[in-house]
Amino acid sequence: MENSTSYHIPVMLNECLEGLNINPDGVYVDVTFGGGGHSREIYSKLSSKGRLIVFDQDPDAAKNAWEAENFHFVPSNFAFLSNHLRMMGYNGVDGILADLGVSSHQFDAEDRGFSIRSNAPLDMRMNQSGDLSAQQVVNEYEEYELIKLFRNFGELANAKRVAAEIVKARTVRKIKTTADLMKVLGSCAPKFKEHKFFAQVFQAIRIEVNGELNVLEKFLEQTVQCIKPGGRLVVMSYHSLEDRLVKNFMKRGSMSGEITKDFFGNVLKPFSEVNRHPIAPAEEEVEVNPRARSAKLRIGQRNG
Repeated sequence: MENSTSYHIPVMLNECLEGLNINPDGVYVDVTFGGGGHSREIYSKLSSKGRLIVFDQDPDAAKNAWEAENFHFVPSNFAFLSNHLRMMGYNGVDGILADLGVSSHQFDAEDRGFSIRSNAPLDMRMNQSGDLSAQQVVNEYEEYELIKLFRNFGELANAKRVAAEIVKARTVRKIKTTADLMKVLGSCAPKFKEHKFFAQVFQAIRIEVNGELNVLEKFLEQTVQCIKPGGRLVVMSYHSLEDRLVKNFMKRGSMSGEITKDFFGNVLKPFSEVNRHPIAPAEEEVEVNPRARSAKLRIGQRNG
């Protein structure tokens, strides 16, 4: 069981472990295994009676798994969390960790098309056997669909112009690579804010390709039946769209943020917040790992 920080440096590692409040004999799930950084530390705190189950849909992540009787790797998207746990005979677990977003490995793998720093085919699939690629989104979506995804998933103020430039360019030549896309949209990028603009463009396309927000909603809904009363849900997000869903779910019991109350006026929600405000990484960590800068950690304890 070797460390693989070159694959992905685990963000807020100690804070995640503290949030899980690990019982050595308990059952824990890491639904975003990746390089296994968080998982290894969780596993190191378990006894022989404890169990660790990890999920990851990326075949590259499977290479970081190890053999042990109380460790199980599930090659699946965490949208299917409850089905897999039920098939494995677990009616409830003691804690679940989700480190959302793209791993350092996926960003750095030039052929995956996640990064704005290298010229690569427009792919962006976290599961490379998935049907939809970034190239299909950019070249085949209708203009109104592009406007919607850039406005909703990229939070771009100039979503209409961005969509129009893509549609105009692809009538001349298919947009095949990340460099092609950035060249097409060069005139749309605000001066001195080019990096942020392209990051938002790529984020919007990536979320669409992988159905990330729908998957997150499905996952959060399933944690209600998967976590035992008193168990912990620890979720780390990297942009406001993810964090808003997690915040609403933990604070108000619904993804929309709508509050439901019982006859006595008590808010009905499956989790209580352990930390009222999100935990952010320390400055020292951000200096070592700049990708941790936007991370927000929220911890909930299962009611009941």
